[in-house]
Amino acid sequence: MSGTNRAKITFLELVIPPISNQEAVWFKDEPFAEYMKQSDFYIIGGKAKSKFSNIRANEDNSQIFFDVFVGGDHKSSGVIHIYKLKPVIDFEGNDFGVGCGGEAIEFFYKKDGEKFLLARFTPENILWYRSREEEGISGLDNYADIMVYDLLYVGIAKKGDSYSRLIAKGHHARQEILSNEPQRYPGARVTDEIFLFLFRPEPLFITTFGPDSDIDLDFGYDHKKIIADAEKAFVSLLQPNYNTVRFKQYPKGSDGLYDSKLDRYGYSIGEAITFNTPHGQIKGGRNGDLRGLSNKADFISVDKESAKLFISGVDFPNDEPNV
Repeated sequence: MSGTNRAKITFLELVIPPISNQEAVWFKDEPFAEYMKQSDFYIIGGKAKSKFSNIRANEDNSQIFFDVFVGGDHKSSGVIHIYKLKPVIDFEGNDFGVGCGGEAIEFFYKKDGEKFLLARFTPENILWYRSREEEGISGLDNYADIMVYDLLYVGIAKKGDSYSRLIAKGHHARQEILSNEPQRYPGARVTDEIFLFLFRPEPLFITTFGPDSDIDLDFGYDHKKIIADAEKAFVSLLQPNYNTVRFKQYPKGSDGLYDSKLDRYGYSIGEAITFNTPHGQIKGGRNGDLRGLSNKADFISVDKESAKLFISGVDFPNDEPNV
């Protein structure tokens, strides 16, 4: 081997759980808007409305049992262990309330007549918490089979963050999707069936050196160039319906990584989420020890000349490495 070879792997991690368009409207001014601002890569997806059903507590009210339905189909069942939830453990007050319904299971307390949330679980976000092995949630073992969405739009914040670009202001693609997407389940509102995924790209750089090469660890890191390139990679290969610009010349481009020092780079989704489009599917994956680095995730590989989607379990083994 001679010369230096530079590579980068970037996996996308959610900064908050998946939220519906309706929830984004409800909570856009809440404190966790600060979490949303950690993202500058976002996806808009669609899925038939989910709901909780058959909610009940055990005899000592320490556990809540529930079923999850997607559309009209029973998909899974789970348990919330109330006193193992971190927000409940950290709560310094004496009394808190529990509200249960098809839309959400909430834990809250009241102060000076005002209601404050300790934790809020929806049929979508509780699957995500389960995928993250959140303490206090069990069951839902088929979460990855349920977290499947239609990929409608991929976008980035070239300046600033996803919250400012997508949620705080009227976003053109978001409005177009709400206007044009059909109901996925009779009686559901489209705003409840459109979901926002706010990602933070996490890059890992790797360099190999030949025997006669100079050691150079300068990758010329530029975060905004990474997200610009990631957008082009996802859009050019998966062609979401609402992305009108398809970046047909990718990997070539002036604002991505084509002119960088990197020889190869790739992208994957570091969450147990699958996105479908008419032009292909990309499945994410998560490793409890390595976080978003998972062999269960499909992988976009780029080598300056071409980009290709490699499928986990088909193009490479899908077993997880030992750590």
